Amino acid sequence: MNNNVLAQVAALPKMGAPELKKMWKELYRTDPPPFNKPYYVKRLAYRIQEVAFGVDSSRVDKRLSALCERDLDKPAKERKRLEVHRPATGTRLMREWNGHEHHVAVLEDGFEYKGQRYTSLSAIARKITGTRWNGLVFFGLKRMKDYRHA
Repeated sequence: MNNNVLAQVAALPKMGAPELKKMWKELYRTDPPPFNKPYYVKRLAYRIQEVAFGVDSSRVDKRLSALCERDLDKPAKERKRLEVHRPATGTRLMREWNGHEHHVAVLEDGFEYKGQRYTSLSAIARKITGTRWNGLVFFGLKRMKDYRHA
């Protein structure tokens, strides 16, 4: 991040609400919404970087719309299975169990453990422990408390 952008972002929390609202009008070309100062600081920091580094939000919007359309085309049963806590493709998970490290690679269409493909982390957790586990909980991607109340 260049020094000018960094200085602008660092100055935001020190500014008063009237200054932030004025900056909002300049950067967004709309009247500021009726929210609190932390909201303005976060959104303006993002917008300053967007403008400085040339992020084209219309491209982001198009990509999000395409992803939504793709998922809406799936049957409802399949849509329910989309895991919110699923790690990004390429992520490598590690879990120590009974003194051994177990490594899992996240693939686009599943997971790989010891050279074998699996469709779920729960199947891998079962393979490692010999008992039924929620794979997200076993690999630390979700706390048991969150799982019980979901």
